[in-house]
Amino acid sequence: MRDLLVAGAGPVGLATALYAARAGLDVALVEPRDGTIDKACGEGLMPGAVAALAGLGVEPGGHPITGIRYLDQSRSAEAAFRRGLGRGVRRTTLHSAMSDAVSAAGVKTFQRAVRSIEDRGEHLVVDDEPTRHLIAADGLHSPVRRLLGLERPASAPRRYGQRCHVAVAPWTSMVEVHWSPVGEAYVTPVAADLVGVAVLSDTRRPLEELLGAFPGLARRLEGPVVSRVRGAGPLRQRARQRVAGRVLLVGDAAGYVDALTGEGIALGLAQARAAVAAVAAGRPQAYEAAWRRLGWRSQLLTQALLTTTRHRAVRARVVPAAAALPRVFGAAVDQLARPA
Repeated sequence: MRDLLVAGAGPVGLATALYAARAGLDVALVEPRDGTIDKACGEGLMPGAVAALAGLGVEPGGHPITGIRYLDQSRSAEAAFRRGLGRGVRRTTLHSAMSDAVSAAGVKTFQRAVRSIEDRGEHLVVDDEPTRHLIAADGLHSPVRRLLGLERPASAPRRYGQRCHVAVAPWTSMVEVHWSPVGEAYVTPVAADLVGVAVLSDTRRPLEELLGAFPGLARRLEGPVVSRVRGAGPLRQRARQRVAGRVLLVGDAAGYVDALTGEGIALGLAQARAAVAAVAAGRPQAYEAAWRRLGWRSQLLTQALLTTTRHRAVRARVVPAAAALPRVFGAAVDQLARPA
């Protein structure tokens, strides 16, 4: 009987498989999508995520990121990372590098979805296959979370993300976050001749229209769009709990606040490591406390920023405040960049 089945072969699922293989567990992956998987995301890896990936033997290409810069129509504020460099990496590049590492570790991937889960007490039966544990890393709208009845209504205003790539040389080594009344636009250098552009907003309009609210940025984006626009949302997702018997939820499947602070991958990797440690110790219930310990700082910062910036008057003061209080802004960026 297999020790662990991992549902979902995005970055967090692949990391879960790598941690499990390193722990000596008999592990396999299931993923309904074929080939290299793309997704709407900001594509910026915080220093903590870069370090975690290096620990797994994964060092994808991309472009170095030295910090975060906030901008509005008249001001800017920036803070350099204090704990090493981040990395701008196209999602497809990251997925390919991690998939290669999983294959090299001898982990098998089966192209199918999880459709049924039966708890037999001492083990699970997942789609007629026995396994001791299941870790679900199957994304924002997790089918496993839904199958187990772990969905929890999200009361916050709905927010959505869209992303494309523009063929233009990066003009900075920082991730730029442009603020406007309609939302935030993120620009991430991902190659010497390419930037990723993502917009987060509660307004569901085409990406081209939303970018019109960022005239200063639009003037910078003179190159052609070289990837199709991808979208994601609603971003806010909640789970009643992260452990149900022998099933554990990691990454976006475990619940998600917003992409505003850009910590998704770093936090997901830390959750993957903690979930595997709980499984390897034969104490899956211990993961619930680990999940709360790992995520409290990120959730607190993200929720506080989301709540305050819903008010237009406060939103208009975000960049001026960051510029006027550089030490505070730098400390906040340092908190986001540190390992989970």
